[in-house]
Order: sequence, then C-alpha cells, then structure tokens
Amino acid sequence: MKKQILRFSDVALSYHTVREETLAAEHLTFSVDEGEFVAVIGPSGCGKTTLLSLAAGLLSPSAGTVTRSGSCGYMLQKDELFPWRTIEKNIRLPLEIKRMNTPENRERALSLAVKYGLGDFLDCYPSQLSGGMRQRAALIRTLAAEPDLLLLDEPFSALDYQTRLNVTADVSKIIRSEGKTALLITHDISEAISLADRVLVLTKRPAHVAFFHALDFGDCTDPLKRRETSEFSRWFELLWKELNG
Repeated sequence: MKKQILRFSDVALSYHTVREETLAAEHLTFSVDEGEFVAVIGPSGCGKTTLLSLAAGLLSPSAGTVTRSGSCGYMLQKDELFPWRTIEKNIRLPLEIKRMNTPENRERALSLAVKYGLGDFLDCYPSQLSGGMRQRAALIRTLAAEPDLLLLDEPFSALDYQTRLNVTADVSKIIRSEGKTALLITHDISEAISLADRVLVLTKRPAHVAFFHALDFGDCTDPLKRRETSEFSRWFELLWKELNG
C-alpha cells in the first residue's frame, strides 16, 4: 500500500466578513499518494487555489482535517524570480530562507540545474532567459529544499501556447524523474489529462469533489505523446461534460 502524502477528510472552509459568511468548500475528501501526480480542475471561481492553500497550511479548515506527510514546495503562476539575483542565487534562495544553505545542499541544487539544461545560465539574470527557461528555474528552485509535495498553482498560465506545451513536457519530466509527488491546479482540461495520473473534478462553489478519475495511459507519461492518443480525446470529452453538465 502506497504512503499517503496528503489527505483531506470532510474539509469545509468558510470566509467571514463583517456582513456575511461565504461557504467556499464543503465535504472535501480525497488523498494523494507518494509519487503521484494529481491534477485538480473545476469551474472558474470554485476554489481551486483555496484547496491548494489548505494543502499548504496557509489556511486552516473550518471543519474536517487536512493531513500532510512531510514538507511542501509551492510553485506560482508566474516564476517570481528575483530580477536582481542570478539564476544560481535564485535557485539557492529556499536554502537560505530555511537555513539549509550548506555546501552539500547547494551542490545538489546546482546539479539539478545542470541536469535539466540550466548549467550554462547560472550566472545570467532572469531577464536574460526565455519564459520557459525561467519556469524551469522556478521549478528547480522549488525542488532545492527537497519538498515531499509540490503544489503547482497554474504554473504555465502566463506562457504562450507553444512555450506552454514545451514547458509542461519539461516540468513533467523533471517531477517524474525526481520521483516527486505533485498536486496541480489548472483550468486547462488538456493540461490536466496530459500531465496527471489522476484528475479530480470540483463542483462550483461551495466546492466538493464531483469525480476523481484514474487516467489509463499505461506507461506513457510524456504529455506531448499523450495528446496524440485516442484516449486523450475520450478523456477530454468526458471531463468537458462533467465540468459543463
């Protein structure tokens, strides 16, 4: 039996203002296993990012429990690299913040950069890199502190379509090669199908889990190759109906 890295057990969340209470999510129950890539889709405004904030511990549930085994790393919609720091210094930033900036940890982080094609750009500044390369650097920065769970908040949405396809392939390769567990929030059905082992479908607010599908692509984990299969079209049609039914 695989180890559970993340579990939501009957989770609810309400936002309070002076005038009213808004129920954002209720009866959220699901789990993410070690080494698994799970994508979350749902209607606009349903609370997908709220789910990620609960998973990260940035929000506390109003009811139910969120259990996470180990640490997490959070990758945002934009790369958020500091423009005044070189790529090498940006990658090292989590080590400095978490007081893990040892020679061994720096060497490991930089070896990831070299392994995934950034070795020749460590002395460059973010403005000198393409959008795709900056996102790759942002992912390696997230991996630098060796999180057990990666939380990905629409990390490709700021990229143009062609760059987006290439970067999703890069990110998928890195995450799977490093054996990491990932929870991806996306509004793009195609992206979810091409990347994930399982896809979680949320309802409109208050969000709860409507469907949770295990995708059947066999051993194929390449996002671009998945898009060429007949199964891809079948899954797209099904998920589209579930989101818009």
